[in-house]
Amino acid sequence: MTQQSQKQLGAILWSLADELRGAMNADDFRDYMLSFLFLKYLSDNYETAAKKELGKDYPALSTTDTRSPLAVWYKENKDDVTEFEKQMRRKVHYVIEPKYLWSSIAEMARTQNEDLLKTLQKGFKYIENESFESTFQGLFSEINLDSEKLGKNYTARNSMLCTIVSKIAQGLSQFSTESDILGDAYEYLIGQFAAGSGKKAGEFYTPQQISTILSRIVTLDSQNPAEGKKKKLKKVLDFACGSGSLLLNVRKQLGPDNIGQIYGQEKNITTYNLARMNMLLHGMKDSEFQIHHGDSLTNDWDILNEMNPAKKLECDAVVANPPFSYRWEPNETMAQDFRFKSYGLAPKSAADFAFLLHGFHFLSEEGTMAIILPHGVLFRGGAEERIRTKLLKDNHIDTVIGLPPNLFFSTGIPVSILVLKKCKKFDDVLFINASEHFEKGKRQNVLTSEHIDKIVETYQYRKEEERYSRKVSMAEIEQNNFNLNISRYISTAEQEEMIDLDAVLKDLNEIEETIVKVKKTHNKYLQELGLRALP
Repeated sequence: MTQQSQKQLGAILWSLADELRGAMNADDFRDYMLSFLFLKYLSDNYETAAKKELGKDYPALSTTDTRSPLAVWYKENKDDVTEFEKQMRRKVHYVIEPKYLWSSIAEMARTQNEDLLKTLQKGFKYIENESFESTFQGLFSEINLDSEKLGKNYTARNSMLCTIVSKIAQGLSQFSTESDILGDAYEYLIGQFAAGSGKKAGEFYTPQQISTILSRIVTLDSQNPAEGKKKKLKKVLDFACGSGSLLLNVRKQLGPDNIGQIYGQEKNITTYNLARMNMLLHGMKDSEFQIHHGDSLTNDWDILNEMNPAKKLECDAVVANPPFSYRWEPNETMAQDFRFKSYGLAPKSAADFAFLLHGFHFLSEEGTMAIILPHGVLFRGGAEERIRTKLLKDNHIDTVIGLPPNLFFSTGIPVSILVLKKCKKFDDVLFINASEHFEKGKRQNVLTSEHIDKIVETYQYRKEEERYSRKVSMAEIEQNNFNLNISRYISTAEQEEMIDLDAVLKDLNEIEETIVKVKKTHNKYLQELGLRALP
């Protein structure tokens, strides 16, 4: 499917969302729309695999027969269903009963079946608890099919759902059912909902252009990025993963076969569910990722609290876009937390360094971490200055990248990317000032592919360019009291042209002489005409 077709599909789905949501706000409707896309993906994938598995036994129905072929097979082969589902669990890692498949749901919607709502409720529960080997409890918890926002009574709600499902089915019918198509549409819609609903949605969405920069950086060789991409990443972590787009972008950079296990954590229940759906929508098996619903700062995920060094989670790549300057409540016990005790606690007013230290703890010796943070972390004093100083003295901060303002849906402030490593080869810090390199957009500024390439290649080859990038020695950084404010090291001011005063004076004298000559000639003409000469 071409990029143009992908955009067209996304645009059609977005226009449907805009048309159908009525009085419902974008955040509420998002959950219905994305859940139906998810069900469509699971169903298409399952039916394709089932057709392959059953071969010539897969029912060939006439074009006028609206039944699901799999429903027909289940009905005619009741004794073989258990063995068939065992095979499907081995091959696609999940099963869906025919009555809960998207094709069955869409047919119920088309015929205005009065049991659609009840069937959807049962279907969602089935997928959460029975479809997969590992349960996905609460996957659809944010979708209230009994909500009055859908209608005042059951009949009205059922009718509204019939309309929504039918419209989506019609919109999707003209496009391919390739596995990555719906994943791309899902990502597109998340971006559109984020743009449409401002700060609340923007908190969980990292724009693709920034996501691409981070993922390209962490997939390069850690010790010598100029050598190119790593062959494999065994473990990847995003501890504030939102809808999971950053993790998926890392996977996309190396290819699915070159990524081992993906770990994500998300505090917001809605976006936690979006992330789990997003992983599955992009063809990941439930055994290939773990997404945890919890708070990274309090570190309530058992897998991250393993004290045995041999079992400690160590990741080849850590990426994150945590909430900016988030207020938190560290206590005395936290000061002894294994993540913070060597550096100290971030201040209550801004948890930026707490997030950074959390992720950095789980970075492997040969790994790369890239994190998006507000510029304040580069120069603020107090506890943040002490943390920053130790990270610099320990030679862990590799690169500081300044990005343009207004790239995010949730904030217009310019942000920075910090690249950290535990075993850093270079004894300087690379500064990249990309703040003036962007394309102005209607709502947000945009980084084009050329802008992104320039940032990544500057990092990869450690290039220096006047007014854009510079390698700064630790001695110079120490002279600046470990302040990392980019403008201290890279001046963006245009150098004023040197003025040659002698040449200017010579020009002025020549001009004066010319004026005198012209005046004499002019007065001569005036005298011939009998007019008064100029003084």
